[in-house]
Amino acid sequence: MRQYFIHLRRMVACVLLFAALVGPVRVDAADAPHQRTKDVIYGRKHGVVLTMDVFTPTKNANGLGVMFVISGGWHSSHQAIDGYFLKFITKLTRRGYTIFAVVHGSQPTYTIEQIFEDIKRAVRYIRHHAKEYNVDPDHLGVTGMSAGGHLSCLIGTAGEPPNAQATNLTDRYSSRVQAVACFYPPTDFLNYGKPGENAIGRGTLKDFKAPFDFREPSRPADGNRGTTLERITDEERITELGRRISPITHVTPDDPPTLIIHGDADKLVPIQQAETLLAKLEEAGVPTKLVVKPGAKHGWENTEKDMQTVVDWFDVHLTKKE
Repeated sequence: MRQYFIHLRRMVACVLLFAALVGPVRVDAADAPHQRTKDVIYGRKHGVVLTMDVFTPTKNANGLGVMFVISGGWHSSHQAIDGYFLKFITKLTRRGYTIFAVVHGSQPTYTIEQIFEDIKRAVRYIRHHAKEYNVDPDHLGVTGMSAGGHLSCLIGTAGEPPNAQATNLTDRYSSRVQAVACFYPPTDFLNYGKPGENAIGRGTLKDFKAPFDFREPSRPADGNRGTTLERITDEERITELGRRISPITHVTPDDPPTLIIHGDADKLVPIQQAETLLAKLEEAGVPTKLVVKPGAKHGWENTEKDMQTVVDWFDVHLTKKE
């Protein structure tokens, strides 16, 4: 993990937690189990576009879609799809799933709260265009790793119903999903590893200050909207924002079935994060499963082998029940 932090500081443009473990993966075009459509625009904000790559199975398509959140340290890039995530995506397309590899706005430009808006937008876009991609809009799954796992759990517990009054047609669709399966996600920034441990860019996550650097427009004396962004420093407000971006805060009985795969030697994201979220979901009556990897730290060699468990989870919880 020390190697990761060194890499993080050096690679400002694009850093993924897992890059030190494996190199780029290539799939021969003749053997590819999918067709890939790059740079599908799912939204726009602040003068830039938000895009995803869509992977459509070349055979045995099951009519089910899974959103893959491309994220590490709350940084996202298209290069990462080929650089690390492609082998995971391939495991899903071989089983017939259509995969939406979502690239979100990255820290340090955006905070987690702002990034989550991208994730909600992506789900709504997929549901709005479900017919075009031949997927069932009522049976969508989500997966991701580390920060991508956190965003997966957050959309699982805090996805929103449709807004029938929205001006944009895409926003009239729900951002809720029907199944979550992810790897080693942060789930509670106010109780991080133990009760009362604050990790809102502090403590264990002190090297990740930017995604928690919450700001708001200045408020001039005349009451008009300010022209600068000011850092939020009030501890009570920061705590509330930390609560809002913690999946555990939003647990309700109608949340989707949730699987988490986690190493019990993880120092960056303690396995306690998976245990407490799943315990609360289970208490609410939500189907859950925790797969513990003995001795595994934050990311482990040949992690892609564990995608079989993810695929099996989606097979059970996304497939229509007769």
